[in-house]
Amino acid sequence: MRHGKKFNHLGRTASHRSALLSNMACSLIEHKRINTTVAKAKALRVYVEPLLTKAKEDTTHNRRIVFSYLQNKEAVAELFRTVAPKIAERNGGYTRIIKTGFRPGDAADTALIELVDFNELYNPNAEEKKTTRRSRRSATAKKEAVTAEAPAVEEKAAGPTAEAADSTEEKTEE
Repeated sequence: MRHGKKFNHLGRTASHRSALLSNMACSLIEHKRINTTVAKAKALRVYVEPLLTKAKEDTTHNRRIVFSYLQNKEAVAELFRTVAPKIAERNGGYTRIIKTGFRPGDAADTALIELVDFNELYNPNAEEKKTTRRSRRSATAKKEAVTAEAPAVEEKAAGPTAEAADSTEEKTEE
């Protein structure tokens, strides 16, 4: 009986399931988003979010714990170097699952699972640059300076071509 066993077995043995989740977690950390089925994405979220929480504190003990789950040095290094600083302020919910429809071959419900802080297009908490009155004045001054310099650039460009034309005329006269 399976009373009280709430996690999805994904139709695999324990060793196959752990290898599958480990490989998917490494791919997620490396690529920042992967496409898979909805069931695997939900199982992966449960698997990888505690690892992301551990990565927020860079200690030897936490690195060894994460390595015991991932079994991939490059993924552990990427997690602690690039992913952990970006998720440092977040209190949880490091991943997002977006359903993408059905797979053509077997009509499996597919999804995109991604790390929330690495999606620049769909990040509602993205910091916008603050503009101040002072920066607007300097921006208009820069625009005026650029428009004033544009004719000077054209004159400089016309100068060498005229000199080149004079030198070719001198050569033809000789």
